[in-house]
Amino acid sequence: MRLVETLKNIWKVEELRQRILTTVFFVIIYRFGSHVVIPGIDPSALSGLQNQTKDGMLALLDMFSGGAFANASIFALGIMPYISASIMMQLAAILVPSMQKLQREGESGRRKIDQWTRYLTVLILLIQAPVYLGNVGDQLKLSGSSLPEGWWFGIYATVVMAAGSMFVLWLGERITDKGLGNGVSLIIMVGIIARLPHAFLAEWNGRLAGSMAGGLVAFLFEIVFLLFVIAGAIMLVQGARRVPVQYAKRVVGNKQYGGARQYIPLKVNSANVMPIIFAQAIMMLPIYLIGLGSTGEGGGFFAGFADVTGWSYNIVFALLILLFTYFYTAITINPAQIADDLKRNNGFIPGVKPGKATKQYIDTIMDRITLPGAFFLAIVAVLPALARNVLGAQPEFSQFFGGTSLLILVGVVLDTLQQVESHLLMRHYDGLLKSGRIKGRTGSVAAY
Repeated sequence: MRLVETLKNIWKVEELRQRILTTVFFVIIYRFGSHVVIPGIDPSALSGLQNQTKDGMLALLDMFSGGAFANASIFALGIMPYISASIMMQLAAILVPSMQKLQREGESGRRKIDQWTRYLTVLILLIQAPVYLGNVGDQLKLSGSSLPEGWWFGIYATVVMAAGSMFVLWLGERITDKGLGNGVSLIIMVGIIARLPHAFLAEWNGRLAGSMAGGLVAFLFEIVFLLFVIAGAIMLVQGARRVPVQYAKRVVGNKQYGGARQYIPLKVNSANVMPIIFAQAIMMLPIYLIGLGSTGEGGGFFAGFADVTGWSYNIVFALLILLFTYFYTAITINPAQIADDLKRNNGFIPGVKPGKATKQYIDTIMDRITLPGAFFLAIVAVLPALARNVLGAQPEFSQFFGGTSLLILVGVVLDTLQQVESHLLMRHYDGLLKSGRIKGRTGSVAAY
């Protein structure tokens, strides 16, 4: 069988074998730490916290942490504070001139920005940890338990959680350097996959036990529909428009440069999952401001935003995603800079004049390919709500039908397979597919 032969080839490549084993080792450490409860907290009294994380935004945070959030683990805050800090620094690099200057300094500037990102991550952790502990204390009271009294517990628990999250970040960096690469994204993917078996079995038992309508037929229909959604997500992640670029010939001394035709890959979804993250943050603001939570208490306009499966919530959510897709694409892709770089390197798009005409041409292409990408991204984002309302899926299982989790999962899997395939092809082995090479995400490989 081709699969067995491919696995043998993977094992024969010593460097690839070492990288896979190293990645597995670090992942095991991460999964083990996700079940180590913060000292002083009774693990048997966490039922309230686990019920709280079954739906809404907290369910998404718990999924990204691989269940550590609901377990009150030392890794409870996971990698999300670092992602939040990275997003802030990305926006600052666009809006703040001094940050733009640092970016242009090359490797030294990148290291400085990475250092500031870590400082900001620690600051976010020191703010989020006490808030998390306060919520854990409220949930423990529902089970007849409580947190240890005194300010000393709050201090050391905050330090433990902050250190745990920074250790998770260190694991991600080690996976990037010594493992299969893309470590932070891989850790998020592992957290998402860790929840899949439990959600799958819960949906299976619910359908067959009769507590959910439809039985086995409905469950099989859900699986087929999920496969179609995954196929669509792969197309969204890989989709790109290749713009041909011709470089003019020039002779320097006895050597000739240029003359070759290359391509600029303009992604259909250049913003990745950032529009969904921004839209979710905006949609959660009314809930936090009026203190509604997930019970939907209150009335009128704001009550609709407390129900993440409601039609009003998802319509506004989809519109925000469309808006943020264009916004983030506009600030990450600069057609004027692309046109200037082409002109500076004696390159041009065949049939288009260099300079302003090239900028307008790239602008037009980006508008055309971003529109269907934005609509597809909005559809993927609201699919979990549709799976619950239309298919009757359980909350945990419905999260795998779309949204941030599905796009991250598909993107990281494609990138990891592409890394494995590149190692095989360098050693003159066959790739993973007969039909051709695996395409990862063009452009940035960050999952967030």
